[in-house]
Amino acid sequence: MRGLVLPAVFLLALGACGQRADLKPAAGKELPVAPHGREDRPKAEELLKPGPQAAPERSVELRRKSEERTDDPFDLPPSDE
Repeated sequence: MRGLVLPAVFLLALGACGQRADLKPAAGKELPVAPHGREDRPKAEELLKPGPQAAPERSVELRRKSEERTDDPFDLPPSDE
């Protein structure tokens, strides 16, 4: 019983330490310089937003209904070797 209580208390304490304020650079620090070809510096929220390569959109259409599968030439039975 005691072995379950300690991890549960730890997880509750860890979950309670989230910050809800806006992100700002540390004291005495600045945001990175503007990227090449850009006049203004990006804000912290822009830097945290994943780019299209980090979170690509799905390019395959999902199946909406059951369909008969086509014959797969690579679906072979296991060999006895």
